[in-house]
Amino acid sequence: MTTPPESPAPGARARPVLLTVDDDPGVSRAVARDLRRHYGERFRVVRASSGEEALDALRELKLRGDRVAAVLADYRMPGMDGIEFLEQAMDLFPRARRALLTAYADTDAAIQAINVVDVDHYLLKPWEPPEEKLYPVVDAMVETWAASPDVAVEDVKLVGHHWSAPSFAARDFLARNAVPYHWYSVEEPEGRRLLAAAGAAPEDVPLVVPPGGDALLAPTEAELAAAVGLTVEPSTDFFDLVVVGGGPAGLGAAVYGASEGLRTVLVERQATGGQAGQSSRIENYLGFPDGVSGGQLADRARRQAAKFGAEVLTARKVTALEARGPARVVHFADGGSIAAHAVVLATGVSYRTLPAAGADSFTGRGVYYGSALTEAEACADQDVFVVGGANSAGQSAVFFSRHARCVTLLVRGPSLEASMSHYLIQQLADLPNVVVRTGTTVTAVRGGDHLEEIDLAGPDGGVHTAKTSHLFVFIGAEPRTDWLDGVLDRDDHGFVLTGPELLVDGERPPGWRLQRDPYFLESGLPGVFVAGDVRAQSVKRVASAVGEGAMAVTLVHRYLEER
Repeated sequence: MTTPPESPAPGARARPVLLTVDDDPGVSRAVARDLRRHYGERFRVVRASSGEEALDALRELKLRGDRVAAVLADYRMPGMDGIEFLEQAMDLFPRARRALLTAYADTDAAIQAINVVDVDHYLLKPWEPPEEKLYPVVDAMVETWAASPDVAVEDVKLVGHHWSAPSFAARDFLARNAVPYHWYSVEEPEGRRLLAAAGAAPEDVPLVVPPGGDALLAPTEAELAAAVGLTVEPSTDFFDLVVVGGGPAGLGAAVYGASEGLRTVLVERQATGGQAGQSSRIENYLGFPDGVSGGQLADRARRQAAKFGAEVLTARKVTALEARGPARVVHFADGGSIAAHAVVLATGVSYRTLPAAGADSFTGRGVYYGSALTEAEACADQDVFVVGGANSAGQSAVFFSRHARCVTLLVRGPSLEASMSHYLIQQLADLPNVVVRTGTTVTAVRGGDHLEEIDLAGPDGGVHTAKTSHLFVFIGAEPRTDWLDGVLDRDDHGFVLTGPELLVDGERPPGWRLQRDPYFLESGLPGVFVAGDVRAQSVKRVASAVGEGAMAVTLVHRYLEER
């Protein structure tokens, strides 16, 4: 019977483990008793009655990120003897010290074990008195281990392949949601040990191991969110206000809605912050003269919303909106739904996909949409390319210039002046390893297991090939509002119409039953407001999006007062 490894309190650093394995219950209890008596304050003592049970315990400890200082195994055990067990234990915890418990007749086997599996010591049974025969040996083992111990990892552990699109998606999801994690490549020894502990193969990645130790293989975003402690389920099925989208506009609406007493829930498909959350540095946002990263801004806003009582649901995709009497109902892709008195749509926009041959097959394997800041280390001393001419592309080029050997900014238009802020244009001009190429588009991408080269069409019509493993894309923006077909009026590009734009020759939109015109940010469905980039004719800036989120809440109050 295995003594279950104790689970430390959240945030507490677990004591390292002394593991003892013996199939004789009396011997097992005796060695565990003696070890606890002398080492119990500094170590946890875990005992097992067979090699298989002990390996199961070691796998659990490995997945939880715990440390094993020493292993004491009986030589004669059925099924798997002590030498066989120690060989496999070394694969999981190579730094743990090892001792073999033997009878006098098995001394030759113990000496063989020292040569075969690098056993540190052997102990003859019985070891009475322990002060003379047991403790000095274990003391030496513990001292040797302490000189270079295993490091306890209390964050989420993520095992994957650098050029695996699902592995990148998991890393990006955790990073954008500000979840601390430790990355292990399948090519690293520790990555292989974690895969072995979980009973997984390299092709099964990503492997995600939360601090609790329950491994997930290739989880969905919803499964990953739940496993790492993000909120995915609402506390109730009815709210005063549902905010759809967690970009600057949605976060602004959640902060102001909750702070003004509305029962507020924010629903985000992937990670709060939206496109702004992927910006490496925003330098023209009011109140941050030294600049602020999009991730920092989003994290502060998320914590601020939570402080006022707003719920934030992550990894929930909204697929439909309907009016059900006075209620406004939001439906999720998994079949669930929540209702509210009012809704603020702040779903923002998404980058358009690169219209180049082969681009789709390399998404997450060299072609990235947005900054993909987790790739910064991999760009060291590399030639990288950024596609786009607006602020997000410029900010990304500045960021990667600190890591890459050369950053080439590819701009379809004739100049940057029409689409990029002046301060960014000046910054790019001052960076010696940034090259701006105007009138240039990417026509094709190629490679093996990852991106290796791209074809570039220049202003003279010529095409040439460039070697690169990283291409970051920031081209245009799409609102992706198809799920609102037949519910809300949109313009030809899919942006939602609000307020005065809904009036045709002074006439209110069809089906409008209120004795007033739609409010400025109100859609054609009363009680549904629109803020930020998804709104037609909005100003595509972070500050204006936050302002619209706050303004939408003011209009929500007016709407609720009318009822």
